[in-house]
Amino acid sequence: MSPDEIAARMNGELTGMDRVEAFLPSHMVQNHAAFIERLDDGTLACLWFGGTLEGKSDISIYASTLAPGADRWSAAMQLSDDPARSEQNPVLWRNGRGDWQLFHTAQPAGNQDECLLRARPIRFDGTLRGGTPREIGLPLGSFIRGRFVRRKDGAWMMPVFRCISRPGQRWNGSHDTAAVAVSHDEGESWTLSEVPGSIGSVHMTIVPLDGEHMVAFYRRRQSDFVHRSESLDGGVSWSAPEATDVPNNNSSINVVRLRDGRLAMVCNPTSAATSSDRRVSLYDEIEAGDDRPDASGGCSPIWGVPRAPLTLCISSDGGRTWPLRRVVDDSTGTCLSNNSTDGRNQELSYPYLLEGEDGEIHVAYTYFRRAIKYVRLPAGWIDGAVA
Repeated sequence: MSPDEIAARMNGELTGMDRVEAFLPSHMVQNHAAFIERLDDGTLACLWFGGTLEGKSDISIYASTLAPGADRWSAAMQLSDDPARSEQNPVLWRNGRGDWQLFHTAQPAGNQDECLLRARPIRFDGTLRGGTPREIGLPLGSFIRGRFVRRKDGAWMMPVFRCISRPGQRWNGSHDTAAVAVSHDEGESWTLSEVPGSIGSVHMTIVPLDGEHMVAFYRRRQSDFVHRSESLDGGVSWSAPEATDVPNNNSSINVVRLRDGRLAMVCNPTSAATSSDRRVSLYDEIEAGDDRPDASGGCSPIWGVPRAPLTLCISSDGGRTWPLRRVVDDSTGTCLSNNSTDGRNQELSYPYLLEGEDGEIHVAYTYFRRAIKYVRLPAGWIDGAVA
């Protein structure tokens, strides 16, 4: 579909029978990085960032909701508005007091190493409304993407990836590492604990298993494979990430544990080994006038590998292997440009998963950078029970 054809379908209307789809409403020309969560009354909330181009200061956080039984998603609601920074990667979190909060990043241009992490209270009365933001006391360059997880000792874990600054050099992802921010006071304050051996492993997604056993999964700057690490003490310490059998293209993944005990991951199972497509950097379209050299040393990030197909993968061994895979959506996946208006970008990326009460799977993801697309897969779809 062309950008104009996509825009014509961005009305939030649910279509289909067993497999249900919708393009979420938005008046922004670029929409990216979906996050989906279920609110107290069963309403689905989808959050993302929108504007003209990732990294520009008109990028803000938006949200749409789908009430139980409704036949369309609501109009988009703007939840942030910093005229000087690009506000990205929303995560909605409900703390132990029952308070909903929106966490998101805020960076100047493409300088992820200068990112601030912000939180603001969220109220839902049929419409999502954001309160006054506050800055989280973590180092500059702390980025988020994954859901928060509570430890057995009551502390909250916020998965973080750190875009570490190199003096006089431009951020390019080469020194990014993973960490866990821990809060013992329901999110009022946070301290960082580094994941060892994690350079290039980002977008940490924590999944509790049984007892004190937890696993985490990572996007890879090196565009090789999804990586995995373990905690055997309830999230207090983590092993170094190691490769799984799922390729990764230096794009976001999401993992949840299903009610039947299996793990479900949605991703683009492609890598630098499967495509020769390359671009200079994530922000090469807005770097004019920045004469600094790219950061040297660290790992060697690879950008531009196609972001498709969008695939749901299933593991029965705690995420070591993922033999069951089904394509949710497909395209060329071309992502050599972030431009969402000229039709060059055809990525299906940055997905988020949620299992419904009846076993259905809710997926929200970026569609050609023009829209956020929502798909509801019926229970049994992944096992071939439904066409």
